[in-house]
Amino acid sequence: MMMQYMKELEQEPFDPEEFVERLAWRTVADSRGEGTGHFDPVLLHETFLQAIKDLQLLQERQQKKCERLEMMCREEENGHWQQISQLQDRNKASVKMFQELDERINYVATKVIHLGDQLESVNTPRARAVEAQKLMNHFAEFLSPGPLLAEVFTDKTQIDEAADIIQKLHLIAQELPSGKFEKAKKKIATKYDEIERSLIEEFVKAHRSDDKGRMKEVATVLSHFKGYPQCVDAFIEQSQMSAFTGKDVFRDVIPLCEKNFTVMTEVFSNPDQVMAKFVLNIYHLKLQNYIVASLSDRSDTDRYLKNLYDLYSRTVKLSNDLSHFQMGNDSMYLSKLTTNIFQKYLDSYISVETKCLKEKSAAVLHKYYECKNHQKKQIQTGGFQDLRRDLQAVIGTRTNFNIAQIENYGGETFLSEEVAIALLQESKLAFRRCELLSRQSDLPGNALQIFEILLHYLMAEHLDYALELGLQSVPIPENKTQPQISFFDVLRQCNAIVHLLEKQFIGSLVPLVISTPKHGDCLQKKKYLLEQIEFKLDIGLDRSINAIVGWVKIYLQTEQKKTDFKPETDLDTLASPACLAVVQYVGSMVERIRDSLDGKNVEALMMEFGTRFHRVIYEHLQQFQYNSAGAMCAICDVNEYRKCVKEFKVPLVNTLFDTLHALCNLLLVKPENLKQVCTGDQLAGLDRSILLNFIQLRSDYKTQKLAVSLKGLAT
Repeated sequence: MMMQYMKELEQEPFDPEEFVERLAWRTVADSRGEGTGHFDPVLLHETFLQAIKDLQLLQERQQKKCERLEMMCREEENGHWQQISQLQDRNKASVKMFQELDERINYVATKVIHLGDQLESVNTPRARAVEAQKLMNHFAEFLSPGPLLAEVFTDKTQIDEAADIIQKLHLIAQELPSGKFEKAKKKIATKYDEIERSLIEEFVKAHRSDDKGRMKEVATVLSHFKGYPQCVDAFIEQSQMSAFTGKDVFRDVIPLCEKNFTVMTEVFSNPDQVMAKFVLNIYHLKLQNYIVASLSDRSDTDRYLKNLYDLYSRTVKLSNDLSHFQMGNDSMYLSKLTTNIFQKYLDSYISVETKCLKEKSAAVLHKYYECKNHQKKQIQTGGFQDLRRDLQAVIGTRTNFNIAQIENYGGETFLSEEVAIALLQESKLAFRRCELLSRQSDLPGNALQIFEILLHYLMAEHLDYALELGLQSVPIPENKTQPQISFFDVLRQCNAIVHLLEKQFIGSLVPLVISTPKHGDCLQKKKYLLEQIEFKLDIGLDRSINAIVGWVKIYLQTEQKKTDFKPETDLDTLASPACLAVVQYVGSMVERIRDSLDGKNVEALMMEFGTRFHRVIYEHLQQFQYNSAGAMCAICDVNEYRKCVKEFKVPLVNTLFDTLHALCNLLLVKPENLKQVCTGDQLAGLDRSILLNFIQLRSDYKTQKLAVSLKGLAT
């Protein structure tokens, strides 16, 4: 039973409640197995008492066992402490021995260094003496007539040793006086050159076999010879011999440099200088020849400029990509190489650029006018042209001769946004090339030259010319033919072209001239031209509005009959045909004006148009007498005019026509109600003379003795 308790007590984790439950269930199960068939609490009590005794006994045994183990642990701990004490004593002894040994080593080392210095002081002169004797023996051989017989000079496998000897003999020979040593000096110089050539050949041979170790050995030996640069040249020549086989030279440069720079760092003691010469050879022999050949043909200046821009930009990019290689202390080395190649092309760049831009701009304009079958002519401007126009207007009015369409060009504006875009695109390319190809000091001035050419061809030769033609084509006022105003199309296209110019001015030109005096010059030139354009646009718009309202005036005078406003019989209250024709025409002009302008310009022009139109209608209505039926017809006409001017979207114009409508009501109301209407809200603010003038247009003004009844109103 003790063993059973031990197994249960040693289980992990141990649960005392579960242990009691298992003990109780085993007791109940045993009692049922005896055939009693019922629960026996006495047996369970006895079982628990026995279990408690067994557990107490087990506890005592375990307690004794723990005490025994604790005693063994204390004994073992004491033993370990004794061992640690012994080890500490031994460690102290070892440290003391180490200090003594270190002192002895330092003493011996001091003696050895002193002995080494003594040996060196004895051996160095001896070695120098041996070396000097060896050199004297070889020098004696050079003094004797006949060929050299020493094995070191005849055996090619000993070329490194021979190179060391001949290099020292060459230095010695330079200090010897001429005369009896002249032949020996010549033989030494000849052998020096021969060995130098052999070393270079050995270097080339090692390079071809890709033996970097041997290349490094030979390069180290040659570094003491005056022909060392030839070794570098040979390396560069061999490295670039099979390169640049394709048509695009630029594409092969970076891989070639990366590949050979690795070899340079392994072979040469000064790889940065070798790399500088390697790149110099590429720029002067490969790139320069390629660039000169590409830019040799200047017959097509446009293609020449494109090639120059492409080659220069690719060379600059190549220099930037090569800048991570070490090439000495000159940070501007690659930039100087690029400048040396392109110097003569960059010096003449701006003259070629401006010449090309002028030719291409002139060609664009010539092609445009040619497709329009138009020959540009000299435009007369100023007072003479205005006088001529005024005389035409007077002659045309007095003789009833219509000359409004003499120079209308069939509605053609001779303006093209496509032409403007083409000119702007050419100048944009020129600005881009100018930024790259101009020296920093020349950049603002060059950009200004390009801008002046753009202004000349786009603004003066194209836009201003079209404006002058447009001004001439505006019909004279007060003509009988309904004027077709093509100037509104000119206005719309002018606005579009000026917007394009402003966009390019900010995007392409300003970055090139900002913070320089040329920026102010550019702004001034642009401002002057735009002011001239705006001045002429104002003149054209004024003439166009005059032509419209002038036609309205003549048309109403011609087509409006007196019987429209003083019919003998009652008619249907409809607007007159003349009014409807005017409204239709004016409405079409309003649409065209809104298509041509934007923003506050529309509002200003529509206000001016509306006030002039109102003046014409106001003065026209005062030329008739009205009976009641005619007054209704006049009111119908004014209502049509009111509907028309609502499209003007100008409150002042709407107010003017509303007031005119109220004045027309004076033609219709009963005589006894006139004073009341005159003092109404719409008419109260008007001058009394205006009211009286309108009332006098009534056909019953005299018969109804309205002058007497309105005497108080006049005062």
